[in-house]
Amino acid sequence: EQKKLVGAHISSQIDALAKKDWKLAYSYASPGFRSGVEIDQFTFIIGTQYGMLVDNEGYEFGACTIASEKLVQEIAVTSNAEVTNLTYILSVEKEALGVDSATASQPKLEA
Repeated sequence: EQKKLVGAHISSQIDALAKKDWKLAYSYASPGFRSGVEIDQFTFIIGTQYGMLVDNEGYEFGACTIASEKLVQEIAVTSNAEVTNLTYILSVEKEALGVDSATASQPKLEA
């Protein structure tokens, strides 16, 4: 059940990014993230470091685990024939799920 909620939350954010609906995408970030990062900064970070989410050609969910009261979700995003593995960290504050961070590992070329 938790994995479905995490998947739906991340999918909603990625879909908003693909539509360049920055305000909606920002709304899926955790309150802790939003308190330290304004929407303009968020838009800049996405544009400079996470273009693969905006231009994604699909994504697949991997393992979902819980560590230190945080939810950790692995995702493989395909963009421009490259697969980028992202590790999302989510938290629950006041019974609301939110994205704290997404970290990319090195992209791998598809065979």
